[in-house]
Amino acid sequence: MSKHPKIAVFGGGSWATAIVKMLCENLDEVGWYLRSQSAIDYIKENEHNPNYLSSAEFDVNKLLLSSDINETVSYADILIFAIPSAFIKTELDLITVDFSSKIIFSAIKGIIPESGLIVGEHFNQKLNIPFSNIGVISGPCHAEEVAMERLSYLTISCRDLDKAELMSNYLSSHYIKTKTSDDIIGIEYAAMLKNIFAIAAGIAHGLGYGDNFQAVLMSNSIREMKRFIKKRHKMKRNINNSAYLGDLLVTGYSIFSRNRMFGNMIGKGYTVKSAMMEMSMVAEGYYASKSAYLLNEENPANTPIINAVYAILYQNKNPKKIFKKLTELVD
Repeated sequence: MSKHPKIAVFGGGSWATAIVKMLCENLDEVGWYLRSQSAIDYIKENEHNPNYLSSAEFDVNKLLLSSDINETVSYADILIFAIPSAFIKTELDLITVDFSSKIIFSAIKGIIPESGLIVGEHFNQKLNIPFSNIGVISGPCHAEEVAMERLSYLTISCRDLDKAELMSNYLSSHYIKTKTSDDIIGIEYAAMLKNIFAIAAGIAHGLGYGDNFQAVLMSNSIREMKRFIKKRHKMKRNINNSAYLGDLLVTGYSIFSRNRMFGNMIGKGYTVKSAMMEMSMVAEGYYASKSAYLLNEENPANTPIINAVYAILYQNKNPKKIFKKLTELVD
């Protein structure tokens, strides 16, 4: 890899837009793949994404925009994927050029439904990318606060800590603080699980539970996260670090959290379909709850909160009754 690798971001949503903004603070050129040509044309003319984070303005001279995924893959040495997990395989299937030697960073917070794997495992097992060339970009960080240049924090994870440090440097700025980790699997699972727990927090709020129960729910969520991740990837980690607990808290409590918003609508009586139709963004926790539930059946941990969210979203169980039972299982 060269001393000045080319970097490209794949995705047109809020998190992809935020990552492009962060990279533009440090780089003279950033590749950006968006599926929509009309969105590209709009960005070129108006200097911001028409659909997400419209307050984030870009110097379009720095952007190498393309709706051809193969063109963007060929351009870059480091590929950052920020496409929702439910749609990532469809996009990956469009790639016909060889990218086995590229460095891959995932900013995706979920499990790929077709393989049942977190993104790093999918790239490794299905696409033969070595784990030393796979990394994860995680929070605690909301795209909306990046757009407003509010102080935010990222955790960059890779088994090759030199690559994690490199990406950390490209994303750092006066409003972005970064740290590195080698727990790529644990951090990916944490990023997936926290969305499920945020849905639970939203459901509780929609049902009328107050701050006291929310606090108990969040403290139980971090312990449940620890049990689940330990079953999937046992290594020494401090679950209270910001990549785990911090990301959980910001997603569970923030007004910007789409997963909390989705759960809140479910708690207020919306059906899953109607809640999805009303939201303009994907609630990753919806897909993650099914994947986590099925994964946990293979090697069970005690996961009453995940089970409750799954029962409500996929088994059409009554949220009020399910949460009444849940209050007896948490402490």
